[in-house]
This record gives sequence, C-alpha cells and structure tokens, in this order.
Amino acid sequence: MATTRVRPQVSIRGRSVGPIASSNAVGEEVPEFEPFMLLPRGPPPLTDYLDVWDVNMLKEPEEVNKQQHHTDRYANEGLIVRRGQEFQISITFNRPHDPSKDQFALEFVIGATPQYSKGTYIPVFPSEERNKLWGGRVLDTSDNVLTMGILPRADCIVGKYGMYVAVVTPYGIRRTKKDPSRELYILFNPWVKDDSVYLEDGAERTECVLNELGIIYHGAYDDVSERSWNYGQFEFGILDACLFIMDKGALPITNRGDPVKIARKASAMINSKDDEGVLVGNWSGDYMYGVAPTSWTGSVEILLSYANGGDPVCYAQCWVYAAVFNTFLRCLGIPARVVTNFFSAHDNDGNLKTDILLDENGKVDRSRTRDSIWNYHCWNECYMARLDLPEGFGGWQVVDATPQETSDGMYRCGPASVYAIKHGMVCYPFDAPFVFAEVNSDFLYRDGTLTPVKVNTSHVGRLVLTKAPGSNGRSDITSMYKFPEGSAEERTVLEKAEEYGVRRQDVTPPVADVALDIPSLEVKVGAGFDLALDFRNSSGQRRTVEAYTNGYVVYYTGVPSAEILFQMWRASTVIKVRPEDYMGKLVEQANLHFITTGKVKETGQIVTAMRVITLHKPRLLVQVRGLYTSFTMLVTVQFTNDFKFSLENVHVRVEGPGVMSPHNKLYRLIAPGTTISWTESFIPRRQGPSKLMASLDCHALRQVRTHTHTHTLSATNHVHEYKNDLLRVNR
Repeated sequence: MATTRVRPQVSIRGRSVGPIASSNAVGEEVPEFEPFMLLPRGPPPLTDYLDVWDVNMLKEPEEVNKQQHHTDRYANEGLIVRRGQEFQISITFNRPHDPSKDQFALEFVIGATPQYSKGTYIPVFPSEERNKLWGGRVLDTSDNVLTMGILPRADCIVGKYGMYVAVVTPYGIRRTKKDPSRELYILFNPWVKDDSVYLEDGAERTECVLNELGIIYHGAYDDVSERSWNYGQFEFGILDACLFIMDKGALPITNRGDPVKIARKASAMINSKDDEGVLVGNWSGDYMYGVAPTSWTGSVEILLSYANGGDPVCYAQCWVYAAVFNTFLRCLGIPARVVTNFFSAHDNDGNLKTDILLDENGKVDRSRTRDSIWNYHCWNECYMARLDLPEGFGGWQVVDATPQETSDGMYRCGPASVYAIKHGMVCYPFDAPFVFAEVNSDFLYRDGTLTPVKVNTSHVGRLVLTKAPGSNGRSDITSMYKFPEGSAEERTVLEKAEEYGVRRQDVTPPVADVALDIPSLEVKVGAGFDLALDFRNSSGQRRTVEAYTNGYVVYYTGVPSAEILFQMWRASTVIKVRPEDYMGKLVEQANLHFITTGKVKETGQIVTAMRVITLHKPRLLVQVRGLYTSFTMLVTVQFTNDFKFSLENVHVRVEGPGVMSPHNKLYRLIAPGTTISWTESFIPRRQGPSKLMASLDCHALRQVRTHTHTHTLSATNHVHEYKNDLLRVNR
C-alpha cells in the first residue's frame, strides 16, 4: 500500500535560533536557586543569609500605586501601573537589610525565554548606579521591611510581567517562588511626556483614557442620532482579554512597547476576516446564528466571550468594530475615541470619484455602480507620536477595524496621520490614501454612456463627529480632516495628493440653471409622509423638467435592500409615501433613500437630488429603583408594542459600567398593544456616576435603545459578586 509522504514544516527564519516570543501567557519557570558552581549535594543551609519572608505589591485600589497611576478603577486584583512612572513594592526580610553585605535585586520578566538584551528580563537593584534599563531606589526601611521605588522606562514593553526577588549568596542566587499574586501589568502612560502616547490636554486625556461611557453618532448628517455604549475598559477580565488578543495575533513581545505596531495589529485582530479575530461582520440582515449588531450595548460581553473560547463573536458592523477597538486601546492606556464620518465614500477604483451610473430612464443602474457611499461610517482615532514619520505627523491617527480593503495582505487600516490626510501627504504609512478618499471623494452622476452629468464636491465627508470631552455634547472635527470646500487650501491639498499617487479625474459637467433639493424630514416608523421636491430656476426663462424618483430601503452602507417607489412625474412636486410601502421591507437601521433625477426639456441638462430619511424608533423605558447605595438595586425595562403586528423573538439587553454586568432576556412574542416589563437586580461595584444602557432588538424592529443615569453614593467593594455575575453571563 502506497504511503503519502508528509512534507516537513520548515521556516524561512534561518538566522534565528528559536521562535519569536509572542505570548504574554507563557513563561518559563525561573529556578529558585541558581548556583555559581557545581554543587553535587546541593547548596548548604542558607539560614545565615538574607531571606525574603513576604512581598507586598501595594496593589489595593486605595493604596499608593493604583491611585498615583490612575488604575484604581480596574476590577483586577493584580498590580496595574503605567510605564515611565515610579511605583512601590515593600519587601519583608528575615532581618534588617544591610547594604554593605546584602545584595538583592527585583527581577521582572515577560514572555517566554526572557532576555536582558531584548528588554524582557529586567533586573532592578536598590542602588541607582547599578540600574541600566529601569530605575530603582530604596524609599524607606523600617526594621525588616524595605520599600523600593521602581521606574520602568517610558518605552518599555506593555503587558503582564512576573516578578521575583533574587538574593545573592556565596553559593548562588536564591529567588522567591513563582507567585501569580506578584505578577503586575504595565500599561501605556499618557500622563508622562516621555511616553509616545503622551496627551497634554487634560480634558481630552480624561475622556479618551478613563471614560467608560461612550456616545456613538449615526443616522444622517442633518438628522444625527446617538447610541450610548459601555466601553467597560475597567471591567473584570477585560485587561486580560486585550492581552489575549495580542497573543492570538502573535504580536511579538518585543513589539508591544510601540503603540503604532499594537494599533496596526489590533485593527486586523478586531475583525475575523482573515485571522480568527474578535468579531464576525454581517451586513446581510440575517443574524440567526448570533447577536444582531444593533442589539449590543457594550464591549464587555463581546471581549469576555472571545477571551473565554477564542472563537470569533457574531455579529458586528462598523460601530461595533469601532467601539470594541476603542475599549482595547483605552484599556491599554492609548488615548482613543470613536469618530463618525457622515457620507463616507468607499471608492473602489481609487480615483476620488464616487460614480453613480444612470440608465436611459434616469434610474440608478445598480448592476453597474461599483462605488458606494455609506450614510455614515465609524472608525477610531488614537493619539500617539509617530517616530516613524517626519516631525509634525504625530497626534491623532486613524485606525479602522471594519474589514473593507486589505492592507499588506490583511483586512486592516491605519494608523494613518490625521494631519497627513488633511494636508494631502498620503505617501506616509499606513493607508492614508484610502482614508483620504473616504472624506474627499466627489459624488458624480454619469449617464449610460459614462458621460458626467452632475458632480457634487461637498457631499462626501459632509460632517465628522466625535463625543466632546467631559460632556455629552458633540465635537465637530471636520476641519481636522479637510479644509473648507472650495478654498485655495483645498485645491492645494488635492494637487499634493495627486503628486503622491492618488489618481484623480478632473470632471466639469455643464452647470445647470435648474437646481433640485429634497428637504429633510423627521418620520416615525410606521408613519406615512409627503416627500417634497423643491426646484429653483435661475435662468429667468421657463423650464420643463421630466423626472424620476426612486425610493429604496437601504442598509446604512448605501446598499439597497428593496425598492419601495419608482415614479415618473412632470408636474407634481409632492410624493406621498404610505406606511405599507416600506413597513414589510425595513432593515436594521430603518433608512429610506430617495433619489430624483430629471432632464430639463429646453436645455437637456440633468438635475439630481438625494435624501436619506432615518425613521425614528419607538421609545424604550428604563427605570432604576433602590437607595442608590452599594447594596442590591433594581432596574426595570419596559416597552409597549404600538404596531398592528406582533414582534417575535425579541432580545432585550441592559448593562452599565461599574454598575451592572450585561444581562439579556428573550421574549418569544410581543402581541400588538401589549406591554412587557422586565426587572433585574444588580449590585454596583463602585461608587459615583454611571449609566445604564438598554436595547430592544428583533427582526421586525432593530435598534431600539435608551439609557438612564445612576449615581451610587457609597460603596463597599463587591468585586467577587460582580466577577461571579460576569462569569455567569459569559459561560
């Protein structure tokens, strides 16, 4: 019987002796005794020499380390500090330390095969002159207790370290045993100038590192909606989940001190497109095998689920990718925020033109239109120095985990300098041309012969929003991405982008003397409405227009789901849209897209207008009851079905950072005219203000959300109860 020869696995890394350490979870056992000489019978009794009785990591939330390092809100029992800033450790010896004859060091190790030359093995001595990598000094001695201050380098590796106390004896080095309680996490430090993520603005730093409560904007640029989100970067298990993501992505340990490399790897790992990352994207409307993207209220459940099994979580769309990515960055100490770009171009052929092709009747030819404009698109900005770029290109960087296009063979995007994008310097890494097109493309209509008939240079990148620091308001950051439309600076930027390889087609269709506009409307789901068409004739002569109006139910990506209207008209300027035209066809975000195209009979010129109408959802009520103390409280979520049809398989979710772990409940049927009321108890983990966020989601009605503010006046530490609750939810 013939046998198949199995080809051996080989590596192209011929110059390396061993594999690259890329896991924070695996570490070699450090020997408790390391002899200086051959000792066939083992070392003699070492009772006459210095010995370690206890090590106090000073890791409680109220103690000095977590207070000074802004890490006291992490629901984690380990020591968490930030690089570039001194922290303290107290050591109890068997007798008072005598510097003249006692030698010891604190040894910090990270990853497998720790090495001094790679910065993964760091000895710290009590005498400052002996320290080369990190700083160390004796802060205090009292009887047998010695307190040391340790200063990690501001560019050291970020992650989870093991710590040992090594004492020198005449026969060898004696170490403390491996003890998980002596492990510590070192994070980025935006409070320290020497750290590459330093952010000087205190309000922005507090918002983009310490705030767990997010607001993500969606809808239309002239009808902006808000989605509350629980980033939950301090919740139990989230820090370890973020380290797990880097391990799963095989990011070398030695690269984990560089925020650029971490952000780029994470932009690939947050999506599962090609590396079994965190989230599976789904824009189909069918979410049978997972959670609808519109149902999520926070990042905690997603990240814990991924960390517990390593399997991608279903499902996500752009704002979910951005929100989870934001949690990852803030948890590690990199300042980050979620940004929404309204009318975001996806320019497939890279010519800075988003082409909409019309057939001979003036109707949009979907089969030939490859480019798309998303009603909005969410990405992230993270703040860091760009030491790999010329001076001036640091600061806010665009990173995007939504899988749209590949970059260096993987679905990822960024970090791309916002300054470079604004000034057309798209030659600098990473992926600046793609982001530049998202905010700068022209919106171009072409007829059946591909002849341009109308161009709109201001439609794409109409509005860029993020949450304002320290408030629930909006911050318009459009000017950070582009100069005013039509300005001399804008023309210079476009010319500069062309110099660096962005292909741009100059198109100047004839100027029409008839303009058309469709005014915005606020419409509730299930209501009929009148769609008005406003014409403006600037010619001074009579004009006759023959036009078509198309209406579609569309996904927020601009992709149509179903046509609800196609009407040809000559005289009427009001079109009636009935509830029955769209109610059975709505998809998750309830967007209706109307495009009117027409031809002026006297001149042959083309007029066009488009309008996205986001239907407003019914109300979801949430109420908190209790004494606002750290003991058991109650939250009630209530919803009334005012529609004439039943809602089936309705998922209700509620959670709040530091207050309530994610809870969900399934209602198989909510009949017309009936009200559901769900009450759940919870124990707040910490005191202070917070927010409870709730959502209701089913196939017929997506994205019904609300929130309510809470304030716990007093708190005892219920970490264990809260931890058990999280584990129960994510089993």
